[in-house]
Amino acid sequence: MDAHVQTRASAYAIAVEGDRLLLIRLSDASPVFAPGLWHMPGGGIDPGEQPLEALSRELREETGLELADARLVDARTYAVRRNRVSWSLTALFYVVALKGGAPAVSEIDGSTDAVAWIPLADLQHDTMLSPAAADALRILEQAESAGHSHSLRTATSTVAS
Repeated sequence: MDAHVQTRASAYAIAVEGDRLLLIRLSDASPVFAPGLWHMPGGGIDPGEQPLEALSRELREETGLELADARLVDARTYAVRRNRVSWSLTALFYVVALKGGAPAVSEIDGSTDAVAWIPLADLQHDTMLSPAAADALRILEQAESAGHSHSLRTATSTVAS
């Protein structure tokens, strides 16, 4: 790894509605993961910002949706190189409930160029997932195999605004 590594802490939302997962598609402006990949809504925690504040802000920017509730379920680390920058990323994964509404990218020229509810069955062999999105699927699969998928899906149902 390079002598100079950028470190970043991020907060990501695992939002499941029925049999669909909320994902964003990364644009060319994505600093860490490659553009064109489907990724988890969320992103970097700014200095002095609390993880849930960052998650709420990033959800608004990337999806136009408001956070209703969140529960920390996992943390992962990634070593990534993009645009000649080496990154050490620590990612916090939250199962979330969202206030009602249709997702839409609201940040102009940001790191997201699309947002969609994607059927989970379509994602099982998708090679266009970021490492964080692939890990979110594993987190969901582990919960399902442990018999906890109902609690994850209940926690992520959309809350009326």
